[in-house]
Amino acid sequence: MIREGGRAIETENMTTLVTGSAGFIGFHLCRRLLEEGRDVVGVDCVNDYYDPKLKEDRLAILAGYPAFRFQRLDLSDREASAGLFAGTKFDRVVNLAAQAGVRYSLQHPHAYVEANITAFLNVLEGCRHSEVEHLVFASSSSVYGANTHMPFSVRDNVDHPVSLYAATKKANELMAHSYAHLYGIPVTGLRFFTVYGPWGRPDMALFLFTKAILEGRPIDVYNQGDMKRDFTYVDDIITGVVRVMERISSPDPDWSGDHPNPATSRAPYRLYNIGNHQPIGLLEFVETVERALGKKAKKNFLPMQPGDVKATCADVDDLAADVGFSPSTPLADGVERFVAWYQDYYGA
Repeated sequence: MIREGGRAIETENMTTLVTGSAGFIGFHLCRRLLEEGRDVVGVDCVNDYYDPKLKEDRLAILAGYPAFRFQRLDLSDREASAGLFAGTKFDRVVNLAAQAGVRYSLQHPHAYVEANITAFLNVLEGCRHSEVEHLVFASSSSVYGANTHMPFSVRDNVDHPVSLYAATKKANELMAHSYAHLYGIPVTGLRFFTVYGPWGRPDMALFLFTKAILEGRPIDVYNQGDMKRDFTYVDDIITGVVRVMERISSPDPDWSGDHPNPATSRAPYRLYNIGNHQPIGLLEFVETVERALGKKAKKNFLPMQPGDVKATCADVDDLAADVGFSPSTPLADGVERFVAWYQDYYGA
């Protein structure tokens, strides 16, 4: 049994599927659910987009929980995906499996169609045929693309992606809505904003900066440092995800096709931003990392990269109102925890 917002939620005989369980957010979500008494099935193909050893070490920790089962499979494989859903009854599915990374999509576009479109379709089909009670899926702040209206709102237009990665995440939102509309599957999409913390991804800024500074190499600072990001600590993110899992989406009785709200629907469909709502300048972020390491960075100032955006900031009012989401981890604390993990894990 777990407690959310002062109420008890019975978890006996509940099994949650977490796709992308060897990934950064997937690993933390699995561990939280296991610690709260759930049975969890994790799925991951453990590809080599970044060091597979980091993924295997995350899985080794999860394997220490008796209620965790892991299946190594590629969700873009239709038969394997169907077999996954046929073999176990899932009450909740959290789809975090995806090919991540904006810049990587410029050189490897087909990987994004296979991992983010085909695989997600197979997950939707699995949820449809096994009557899953609630599907929660990862979208991204990248869907806001060329939009510069701040803070980013789920009611904003997001029809101008500036990377293929962003386009596939917008496609996920549209695909999920169609299944909610056609088959009544309750679905909730979460647009993640720059998640960081221990066990983080090696392609993310905090990891790259920490590694380079410790090794005495310069860090790449894009757009001459004139950038802001809504950095959100992973534990705050996971608390939000768990609460959303238990708030099964339902039709919005006030939704109108004359003035359609992109965040809700006549179908059981919902979209939320999940971020810190406190954007930090890139140079301030670098200074925070320097303080945590006790070492100054050598900076290599560069122009804006293709597919990147200057700033992100999440309007999280809806998520706060509906599930009490309230991120509480100061950036300095979160960075210090990451640095401590990094130095311990790599012996740095």
